[in-house]
Formats: sequence, structure tokens, C-alpha cells
Amino acid sequence: MSLRKALLCTLGPSSLNSQVIPQLEAAGVTSFRINMSHTALDDLERVIRLIQKHSKVPICLDTEGAQIRTGVLREGSEAVEGTHVRLVSDATPGDSTTIPISPRDAVDRLEPSARMSIDFDSVVLRVDSVHDGAAEATVLTGGEIRSRKAVTAFPSPPLPAFSEKDLEAIHCAVLNEVPQYALSFCEHPSSVSQLREMVGPTSTIMAKIESRKGVRNLTKIAQMADQLIIDRGDLSREVRLEAIPLLQKAIIRKANALGIPVYVATNLLESMVTRRSPTRAEVNDVMNTLLDGADGLVLASETAVGKYPVEAARMIMTLLKEYEGSIEGYHIDDLLGDHPLALDRRHRAPTSKL
Repeated sequence: MSLRKALLCTLGPSSLNSQVIPQLEAAGVTSFRINMSHTALDDLERVIRLIQKHSKVPICLDTEGAQIRTGVLREGSEAVEGTHVRLVSDATPGDSTTIPISPRDAVDRLEPSARMSIDFDSVVLRVDSVHDGAAEATVLTGGEIRSRKAVTAFPSPPLPAFSEKDLEAIHCAVLNEVPQYALSFCEHPSSVSQLREMVGPTSTIMAKIESRKGVRNLTKIAQMADQLIIDRGDLSREVRLEAIPLLQKAIIRKANALGIPVYVATNLLESMVTRRSPTRAEVNDVMNTLLDGADGLVLASETAVGKYPVEAARMIMTLLKEYEGSIEGYHIDDLLGDHPLALDRRHRAPTSKL
């Protein structure tokens, strides 16, 4: 654990432009994340070059990894409780009765009677049968089904560590001298070794711990990776929500003991997707995450699709500065300071003499 903390910001529709990128760099961002789960392969090289043109901040390519996602669905698609739906691997848009999922072979790997949760339990299904490259399922909990949303299956089907899209994206990133790589859903140290062979010994590999298997293999993964990221969002799809704070603390302690830098991601300043300032709970969460020993933080939707990407980054940097100041210890008077509504003494009107 080091005193100097890092900030990794995800770029997206709100920030992937020539105006915002330099402002994020000026705010103190230490790495720009490209999320391949939401970036088209055909668009990747353009995105990399756009970032490189407007900033010297290192780029981090974040793979899709071993995860199931919904494909493209028509707007307004809604699964109705008690009805039957068909899961397919087709690339054609789905609807309320036909749900495409990726990767391509995920459907064939599902087990009959498996439970499937779409987008954090927005929709819950039970797999009834699997045959001919499709699965029939019953809707246990109905709701809206949207495109490119995370799907959790239990029992979890075995999936390759890298999708076909990942392999092409990594090749493109290497050719364009991208120095950092985040390995999503890292569950085995062999996946880190496989990525190392593709990106070379000088690249930084950040293994993302976001599954039960990843937590169980944490020590071995940490011995192979350069850094760790705790993605507590995806982790909460496999672990009870109320257990996430304690699990986060345990992973941070383990990483600190092993001497490997560890980042924390997901919902740090989620309210700032739509608001200019965070909630008090979010500020408390971020500060306690730093005090627990996290070496860095990751902003995702806050800077990728939020209304206030620069303000979110600046808020994190303000909290990092407060954390760094706390190491030497604060006096109560330092923390209280002047009242927020107090006028700056330099601009107060002079008092009149009687």
C-alpha cells in the first residue's frame, strides 16, 4: 500500500471527446479505461488514437472476460412472469420471447434447472431444457430486458477466459502500444499467464476479482498479476450484497499483505451520474475504502455516461488529497475549518469606525 493513490476513469459517450479528455487529465486521472463490453471492435482503434491524440495518460484495455451478457434486444422488451422464453446465440435482435446471449457457445453450456439472473435480478429465469443450440426457460421474475446486460447463471457454466472479441481487441491494443490491460472475471492464474504471453512482459496486467472463484484463487492470481481490481458490482451478482463490504476489506488486507496494488471499482459516486455532487454515504464509502488500504479507485458510469464526468474525477481527487493529509493526522480545527457560508476574509467589507 502506497500513500500516493491512483484514479482510473472509464471513457464513454460523456467523456470520449477532445474537450473532456484533457480536462480529466488536468484533474489528475492516472489511467483511462476502455471497456470492451461496451466498445465495438471496429471502433477500438479509433478510440485508442483519439485518447492518445488528446492526452498522455496511459490507456487500460478492459476485456469482456468470461461472462454472459444479453445481446441486442428491441426497445421495450419485457419478460412476463410465468411465461416461457427462448435463449439463443443468434446475433439478430431479440424481444420479449427470444433472448440472445453471448458468448456464442454459452447457451450450449447451460444446465437444465439452472437459475439465470439478468441485470442484477431485474429478470430471473429457470432453464427447463437445452437442445439444438437453444434453451427453453421459464420466467420466475418478470421485468424489462435490455441490451448488453450482465447475466449470472447458477450453476455457472465453464467459459473461456477470453472471448473472440477480446483476442482481437488485445491484438489491436498491442499494435497501438496500449500499456495496461484489465482481465475481467479472472478466476485462475493461468488466465493471467495467457494474457502475459499476448501483451508482453512490460505491460501492466490488472486482474479483476469479481467472482467466487476469483476470490478463492486470490493468492495465486496475485502472484501472477501486477495489480488487482475488486469489481464489487459484478462480485455482488455471486455474493450476498450484505457480505460485500466485509469481503472488500478482506481482499484489500490480503492484497496489502502480498504487496500487490489493489483498486476498488463500482458505484463509488453513482449519484454523480445525474447530480453535480455525491451523497454523504458515497463520500464516506470512498474515504473508508482508502483508509482500508486500497491503492486506487475506478470510476465507471460516473465518467463514461454521467452528466458530470469531470466533476466526478475532481471529487475523487479532492478525497484523495484529504486522505493523504490524514496520514499525518488532522486536528479537529483542521477538519472544521471555516463555515462553508463564511465570506472570504479578504473580500469582507471593512467595518466602519464609530
